[in-house]
Amino acid sequence: MLYLDHAATTPIRPQVWEAMSALVDRGWGNPTGFHASARAAKNKLEEARERVADVLGCRPLEVVFTSGGTESDNLAIKGAALAGGRRGGVVTSAAEHEAVLNAAHFLEEWGCPVEVMGVDSDGLVDPSDVADAVNPSTAVVSVMAANNETGATQAIKKIADAVRDQPGSTLIHTDAVQAFVSDELRVDEMGVHLLTLAGHKFGGPTGVGVLYVREGVNLEPVSHGGGQELGRRSGTHHVLGAVGLAMAMELAASDRARFNRDVREARRRFEMELSNRVPGLAITSHSARTVHHSHLRFPGVANQTLLVRLDRLGLAASAGSSCQSGAAKVSHVLSAMGISDAEARSSVRFSFGWTTRPPDGDRAADLVLQALEGLL
Repeated sequence: MLYLDHAATTPIRPQVWEAMSALVDRGWGNPTGFHASARAAKNKLEEARERVADVLGCRPLEVVFTSGGTESDNLAIKGAALAGGRRGGVVTSAAEHEAVLNAAHFLEEWGCPVEVMGVDSDGLVDPSDVADAVNPSTAVVSVMAANNETGATQAIKKIADAVRDQPGSTLIHTDAVQAFVSDELRVDEMGVHLLTLAGHKFGGPTGVGVLYVREGVNLEPVSHGGGQELGRRSGTHHVLGAVGLAMAMELAASDRARFNRDVREARRRFEMELSNRVPGLAITSHSARTVHHSHLRFPGVANQTLLVRLDRLGLAASAGSSCQSGAAKVSHVLSAMGISDAEARSSVRFSFGWTTRPPDGDRAADLVLQALEGLL
């Protein structure tokens, strides 16, 4: 199979699997204990925390291990809004991941003011509009660094700077799950207080993620229990997952130049061939997007039909967010961008990853053209 659904999940890198497998016999203890097995696990956990911090340019104690991107987003949004017993406000965008939007709507039911900003035709928010929506009661602004469906990239640093000029002490959160795949992220340079990552998007294991929490930021815990992660996230640590995530982050960082070169060329070949052969083909968020996303609209072609044909031909792609329930549901991201329901139902997301090489773009284009036979 030619796998072009890396934005949903991506294969574990072999080195990551090796690092995790090595712990099965000597790193399986519960790191909160006091015996030798627990100490061994604790050492591996804290070593992983240091490695993650090094990649992000932060302090180890600013790294909170979670179960993935959804939990990290929920902890960031709910934790910031409810910290200190308050019911602070949330400002976010209409194109955010469901984890952010649904967390915000949950808070709204509890009396927290929520402002959902519109986006332009590329899926982008205006930093000045975001800043204008902030007031002293706003606890957190959450805007994703790169959209999981279209790859549209937001000006996070400009948003952070604009919000910082407003009165109050509003926190800046960004879901960087997709952005980290292709871009170097340093939290100080971005100006954020909170940042979400998920291991399985860049060659790590599923079931483990990170929430960067800047020193001094107070969050109300979302899950309550034994007080792990300095009380910010209770629950027994997934030590193997943390080790695998740290290794995957290091590999993604060291492989980034090669990744961007190969993926950019594969996508160029893919989109150029289809643009030349498919009448009316449209590329979503063409002006500002990650290198590994290719979100295309095939006029008059039902995306579900196309996806079934592609699957039979051995090409894996997606109609949109992997977290969106209901195959026939129109993407809220595309709707927010002003794309009609009919256009949305003719849209397909092709997403490249660390396994991609330039010839994959040619092969993918050939398979798409085969699948389109009789549909155009």
